[in-house]
Amino acid sequence: MVSYFVRYRGSCVDPDAFQDYYEKQHAEVLRRFPKIRSLSLHRSVEWTDPLPVLRGGTLLLAQMHFDSEADLDAALRSEARRQARKDSHRFPQFAGEITHEALVDKVIF
Repeated sequence: MVSYFVRYRGSCVDPDAFQDYYEKQHAEVLRRFPKIRSLSLHRSVEWTDPLPVLRGGTLLLAQMHFDSEADLDAALRSEARRQARKDSHRFPQFAGEITHEALVDKVIF
């Protein structure tokens, strides 16, 4: 399995509106990616660590699942991808960085 991650690291005037738009509007565009298996959205939560750690600052992490690198490549070259890029300009105001990354999954336990 190959995962394609889009990470939104930063802040938003209205985080709930941002996440709501992504889940209800943008996800429908992503659903049209050829050969996409599923979409998982990871939201930040409040947490306490007794040890000093560097916090990630992620507002939202989208994880798209594909069976293979070839399937991911086809999705990234598709018209649906171009539509997703256009739709991203309609997101509620966000300040920060957006990164894209593809990783292969290996389950250890």
